[in-house]
Amino acid sequence: QVQLVQSGGGWVQPGGSLRLSCQASGFTRPYDAITWFREAPGKERLGVVCFVTAEGRTTYVDSVKGRFTLSTDNVKNTVYLEMNSLKPEDTAVYYCAVAESKTCRIDDMDFWGDGVLVTVSG
Repeated sequence: QVQLVQSGGGWVQPGGSLRLSCQASGFTRPYDAITWFREAPGKERLGVVCFVTAEGRTTYVDSVKGRFTLSTDNVKNTVYLEMNSLKPEDTAVYYCAVAESKTCRIDDMDFWGDGVLVTVSG
């Protein structure tokens, strides 16, 4: 059974940092892409960063470039999202999602984590 277990959300002041984790298990073959999405209150869920594993390509949305970094630990089957210089507008529920094809499209994600809340406020 495929599982994506997330951890690391919480509250932080503006300018602070958080690291989110997404541990994958139960896959019978390597997945092709993993994306972090976020859903702010009252807004649609949007992609933040996508890593296409087969191509070694990472794409960030403009609003987080230079502040957020995706990294992987293949031994632990875990993907991290390091978030620095956080702003109130980064407040959202963050989800990791995996696709079994080389895609970052939300409609093409095959498995989802449960989401973690990140709150940035003074």
